[in-house]
Amino acid sequence: MIFFLPRWFPYVNLRTVVAFLLDKEGEERLEMGETGDECAHCITDKWYEVEYAENVLANILSRLPVKSLLACKSVCKHWCQLISSQAFIDLRLLWSKNHSIYIVYPYMDMMMTLYLVKDGDEITKRITFPYCDNLSPLAIICSFDGLLCCINYTWKVDSGMIVEDVTDLEIRICNPVTRKALLLPKGSASEEKPSIGVAFGPQINEYKIFRFFCAKRISLAKRQSRANRRQCEVYSSSTGSWSVIGRVPYCPMQSSHSPLGSNHVFVNGKIYWFIASDEDHMTPGSILTVDIDENFGTIELPKEVTEHSYLVDLEGGLSLVAVYDEDEIVNIWILEDKDKPKWELKCSDPVPFSNDECVEFVVARENEIFFITSNHYYIYDLDQRFWRELDLNDTSEKKFPVAVAYTESLLSCDGRMDPQTEDISNKRSI
Repeated sequence: MIFFLPRWFPYVNLRTVVAFLLDKEGEERLEMGETGDECAHCITDKWYEVEYAENVLANILSRLPVKSLLACKSVCKHWCQLISSQAFIDLRLLWSKNHSIYIVYPYMDMMMTLYLVKDGDEITKRITFPYCDNLSPLAIICSFDGLLCCINYTWKVDSGMIVEDVTDLEIRICNPVTRKALLLPKGSASEEKPSIGVAFGPQINEYKIFRFFCAKRISLAKRQSRANRRQCEVYSSSTGSWSVIGRVPYCPMQSSHSPLGSNHVFVNGKIYWFIASDEDHMTPGSILTVDIDENFGTIELPKEVTEHSYLVDLEGGLSLVAVYDEDEIVNIWILEDKDKPKWELKCSDPVPFSNDECVEFVVARENEIFFITSNHYYIYDLDQRFWRELDLNDTSEKKFPVAVAYTESLLSCDGRMDPQTEDISNKRSI
């Protein structure tokens, strides 16, 4: 079988695939620099055998970067159908989960500049989303299976001036590698800053977004208290629409580390937020939980948490990271039993930075915790009880910095519904 590739197709990007598919003579000719039709004639029946052995070809292709896979879809109809299939997308995600990295977003702006950081302090890629002249600065609030949830305030006219409307949020689900983005429908009107949390599952690429808001008064005659007007609504990727749950007893606290106030973590089928303390609204007092089936609950916190406290997913379990400025130490707590919550202090260690350096963000990946301070980046290895400073020279300027654990994927932004996403690679606004 002779298999012709387009003359323009970059063979060098498929070097890992071709090494498997070509016979020895073809490999030697490839090493000599032959490309295009000359190299295509080298392909023998082995190509046919491998190409149509679905499991073999799928396993080979699943190890390629997503950017290369998008190019591979142009090779032929068979490859395009294979790479576009849900089974292959799931296989690629499974492989990618074992090779997760960090995305660092150091400066919240209208143009999202993301840095992909692998082990050590190596920035392997810089992704810049197109300039969006109709958006206010974008914040990343979570990452899961290669998708990012980004939010920003809308604009409004106030006293003849265009200003941010802090009572309204635009919510987007983005895949930074495929450069697709989905703008969700507008939620209910609110009189206060809304708060967001994202739950993923139960199937791959399904998600629900919980939005807490303060409903506007129906009329001045009906004097409803603010607490009675605090409600929650849910967007489901399976329906593509919002549904109102109704009044909720608690709302997530507003975080000083995020101007859009939507710090949360999703672990083992539940979303967790801090609830503000009654004595100090800047310090957590307890934890608000909700599962994928929309059941709410609360969890008590260990004593003496601080304003610089964070909830993270540590090795598949909920963990509390609390930094004590005066003592210059960090306490890391593990929730032992999510059904009958019990906190266990995993470790208490000195931090490598002084108490005049503010901790701005914390995230975990596997057995390590990533700290962003006002001046530095650190990774703390829990097994070795060892701190490592990262030298990320390109990310020195910070404005509400964020880091998330990230796995490349081909997942669409809208779940398993018919695609309604935008290709943002050549657009000025989304």
